[in-house]
Amino acid sequence: MNRMSRLILTLYTIHGILLKVMASKGRVQGASGQYPLVQNVTVTQGGTANLTCRVEYNDNTSLQWSNPAQQTLFFGDKKALRDNRIELVRASSSELTISISDVSLSDEGMYTCSLFTMPVRTAKAYLTVLGVPEKPEINGLKKPAVEGDYITLTCITQGSKPAADLRWFRNEKEVKGAKEVNAEGKTFKVQSSLQLHVDRNDDGVAYTCRVDHVALALAPQQATEVLEVQYAPRVEIIHSLEVPQEGQYLKLECLSKGNPSPDPVMWTKDGVELPDLDRMIVDGRELTFTSLNKTDNGTYRCEASNHLGRSSAEYVLYVYDPNALGQHGTDHALIGGVVAVVVFVTLCLIIVLGRYLARHKGTYLTNEAKGADDAPDADTAIINAEVSISSLLSGCPPLFSSLLDDPSSSQ
Repeated sequence: MNRMSRLILTLYTIHGILLKVMASKGRVQGASGQYPLVQNVTVTQGGTANLTCRVEYNDNTSLQWSNPAQQTLFFGDKKALRDNRIELVRASSSELTISISDVSLSDEGMYTCSLFTMPVRTAKAYLTVLGVPEKPEINGLKKPAVEGDYITLTCITQGSKPAADLRWFRNEKEVKGAKEVNAEGKTFKVQSSLQLHVDRNDDGVAYTCRVDHVALALAPQQATEVLEVQYAPRVEIIHSLEVPQEGQYLKLECLSKGNPSPDPVMWTKDGVELPDLDRMIVDGRELTFTSLNKTDNGTYRCEASNHLGRSSAEYVLYVYDPNALGQHGTDHALIGGVVAVVVFVTLCLIIVLGRYLARHKGTYLTNEAKGADDAPDADTAIINAEVSISSLLSGCPPLFSSLLDDPSSSQ
């Protein structure tokens, strides 16, 4: 009997515990389902923001959206604030979604969704409005600049939120500028300065200032200015012949680069005007000799100038006699042949010495001494020595060997 009572008591205890767990679970589920759920929203200035409030397991309790000033925007499907930008998107027992079009910076703040239970439950969503930066402007450009000038280019953009980033590019290559940020109400004014010491290499270079901002992810704003730099000319003479000869055609070209362009150029010979304009033709920057002769020898100068300076280059002309060049060519061939023979003989000596050392490792006896060891008399020793030398010369070309065998043949 006691065992039965204990068993019944145990069963009732377990049953009570299960009922409490189930009741507690039902209360938690019901309470969580009665809380509104919202999300923060980020929108670009001038765009449209959608605010959504959802509730699970709602029992037809009303939902309400209110703005940061605690003004009711919508109560269920009923519009409460007269603002044409605010529209109802969806209203049901489990969702209330509204839209705000043409969003401005003043719309930013904390929006509240309220569920009118007992007590009232709320959830807050923060609306972030991004300020779109204005198109940048570049100031401080001199047109034209002069080589050697110091210039400070300043790029300015306003209206960004958060503060924009400015980047400088010289043609396609990025260069670093000095950035400065100033607050203007809810937005920022950003400027970046770039200091330049301009030279002729900056002439025609494009400097671009680009605005990077989260609100401009797809289409960054930028401004570009092209530098015009004026500089004094530099002159160089290009000639068409390396060795001018009598009767040949020669063209001298005066390459002058400057801004403004140094036109025209002036040609002189030995410090005076050109003497023979019949054979010397001046066409712009070119000086042409139709048929060279010895009287054309001299120093030719090309001079170019603009309002920033003057520059010149010289070319010394010496006209060669073609016949003299041919004779000198024969002498050079003879000298080259002699040098080739000397090199040839030297190589043969090296070959002979190498073969000798290879055959007589560690032996210091001369060929004459070696032949004398085996010869019965002095004449036989000399004959043996001559045979040994001839065998060493077998690796040398026949011409050198014949010279050694018959010294008279070289005379």
